Amino acid sequence: MSRVLHRSGAVPPIAVRGEGIYLHTADGHAIIDASGGAAVAALGHGNRRIAEAIGRQAATMAYSHTGAFSNQPAEDLAEILLQDEPGGLTRAWFCSSGSEGNEAAIKLARQYFLEIGQPQRVRTIARLQSYHGTTLGVLSAGGNLMRREKFLPILSQTHSLVSPCFPYRFQNDAETDGQYLDRLTEELEAEFQRLGPATVMAFLAEPVVGATTGCVAALPGYFQRVRKICDRHGALLILDEVMCGMGRTGTMHAWEQEGVTPDIQVIAKGLGGGYQPIGGILIHARIVQALANGSGGFLHGQTYQAHPVACAAALEVQRIIREDNLLANVQAMGKHLEAALVDRFGNHRHVGDIRGRGLFWAIELVADRATKEPFDPAMKMNERVKQKAFERGLSGYPMGGTIDGKRGDHYIVAPPYIATAAEIDAIVQRLGDAVDAAV
Repeated sequence: MSRVLHRSGAVPPIAVRGEGIYLHTADGHAIIDASGGAAVAALGHGNRRIAEAIGRQAATMAYSHTGAFSNQPAEDLAEILLQDEPGGLTRAWFCSSGSEGNEAAIKLARQYFLEIGQPQRVRTIARLQSYHGTTLGVLSAGGNLMRREKFLPILSQTHSLVSPCFPYRFQNDAETDGQYLDRLTEELEAEFQRLGPATVMAFLAEPVVGATTGCVAALPGYFQRVRKICDRHGALLILDEVMCGMGRTGTMHAWEQEGVTPDIQVIAKGLGGGYQPIGGILIHARIVQALANGSGGFLHGQTYQAHPVACAAALEVQRIIREDNLLANVQAMGKHLEAALVDRFGNHRHVGDIRGRGLFWAIELVADRATKEPFDPAMKMNERVKQKAFERGLSGYPMGGTIDGKRGDHYIVAPPYIATAAEIDAIVQRLGDAVDAAV
């Protein structure tokens, strides 16, 4: 009997060891971790260099409270991330998860407007079929309808949702890309007007939507239009790169491929690669200056904020990414992964879409490729593929509710940045066999 309250209720296999892209279970099976968990294990498992950095820091000083002290790993981590001040981002704030990072971003947006004398700004706008975390605050702000449903009565009503930029599902057949973007930006503008533009703090979005819809990137120009609307109405742009950032899509920041700069960027999974729990926010200079000119600090803190051991692990991860030029491998192996997925599933009658960037890809499973008809949710097709894949020694990241929180199934593949072509070929082969077995 397990005394752990597990996610699904059932007791999953116990992972006892990790090495490269493999996890080994207590019963002796070797499983390819094809998605690094939830796109977390950016450098794979069992990296001795990172483990030694963790051990050194834990032996030197495991903890200090940020109300009284800073610590060198946190200072060095902020420096390596922001030394070139990318997009005008000049300060970092570290926590223990992406959910906490998004929560902090919303609170910082609120405090920013208080500091500059606009206390009426209390609203955020996000998108349907988005996901920003599980705390009540960010669950309120996000659009993952499946995860919100049970908690709707206790969610905040200061957040509203507009349509996502999801061409495969929501662009009309007769629409050009430009017409679809016109429709989306008109909807966003209308939401600003409905709420009252002067009441909106921020627009919150994932540059490449992760868990909820499966690696959906916006059409070119979408975020530039969003940025203009935010600027016109004086709202901040918060980009949630918890899953798609820190090199996952082929550039250190996913927004680099969108031609925009956020006011606040949320980071997590690829930051520490799973070696320690860590997340954070990167903050634009004008927000930092507003705090400096006003109250002087950020009225938000947590016990494990900027934890020295977590920061030491993330610092070593970031050093390795740069020293080993792993972004180049993400780009090269990303192209290989795309080609392999297209070759295996491009004409598959039960795969409607193949989408992604870098080493962040998904297939959308459908009952009918021609009509895009999803499988009946009662079939739990994503779970069936998950089980068939696991039987074949493959663990990925499946999800249901792709379209509206109830209908639709997808399966994410997000190998570590160290993946080789042979390993990617093995992932795609096993996934192909699993899909065929499941349908």
